[in-house]
Amino acid sequence: MISRLQKISKLQFVRLFYWLFLAYMVVALLWWYVALVKQNDQIANIKFGTFQSNDPAISKKIAEIQDFQLRKSKQYIGEGLTILFLFLLGAIYVYRSLLKQIRYSNQQQNFMMAVTHELKTPIAITQLNLETLIKRNLDIDQQKKMLEVSLLETQRLDNLCNNILLASQLDMGEYKANTQEVDLSVIVENTVKNFKNRFADRNFQAYVEPAIHLKGESVLLQLLLNNLIDNALKYSNVGSLVTIHLHQENQRIQMQVMDEGVGVPMSDKDKIFEKFYRVGAEYTRTTKGTGLGLYLCNRIAKFHHGVLEVSANDPKGSIFTFTYFS
Repeated sequence: MISRLQKISKLQFVRLFYWLFLAYMVVALLWWYVALVKQNDQIANIKFGTFQSNDPAISKKIAEIQDFQLRKSKQYIGEGLTILFLFLLGAIYVYRSLLKQIRYSNQQQNFMMAVTHELKTPIAITQLNLETLIKRNLDIDQQKKMLEVSLLETQRLDNLCNNILLASQLDMGEYKANTQEVDLSVIVENTVKNFKNRFADRNFQAYVEPAIHLKGESVLLQLLLNNLIDNALKYSNVGSLVTIHLHQENQRIQMQVMDEGVGVPMSDKDKIFEKFYRVGAEYTRTTKGTGLGLYLCNRIAKFHHGVLEVSANDPKGSIFTFTYFS
């Protein structure tokens, strides 16, 4: 809570300082314009004071000075408006960039906190199980159960490390693709079977059309589906249903993961695919995660020249749809 208040205070200070500086610059620009107009009037008055009343060309000279005075006033207005427009344009760009940088920095801090928690939990569980196996003489069934739990936590660690590594490789353009013709139906069936074994207390339904092939990388496609199903499990209750659809219509292949969870607010639908972004406030969030899963899913979808979209599941929950055009 204190950390959040500090972040809010820092953000409010930056905004206050920025708007005060912007207001000062606008006032300074207006003062500059008023000063130039006064100077122009003074110059004109000085020139008017040099005329003699009996000068036959006085009318022409006055008209010339007034015309020059008018042209200078228009010049000041034009230059002032141009400078003001460019200044405001630059100010808006800097302000948006500043807020984006602060938000990105906060998300990175949240990511580090989440990663630390995600790493500590499986390490602690695995360590405790191994210490128990060493210190106590357990029967075969108990040993098997503890080893299975440790294996699941190890797989969780492996998935987390793979997500972080892949995100880094994709961002830096260092990922070396190995695209080939893959059977997406087999990937979906095997992935769903794996989740059913790992989460025996959860309800899964799969509708998979056989022999759906596409050109891609099986490891990435499996990671895409893993993250989507894992996301569905995180944001739905234990007794709810997670449904996986895979079908093909003409040249369009669609893979959908449907859940009956809390759903995605309309305001967050464009943000959930951003790096490190997670729905809800960090200080009140109870679900596990690092904010990399859906970001990676979106990157993998684009890598395969496909589209990943989210929509509402009636009556509640979310539908994540990966569309590929063969």
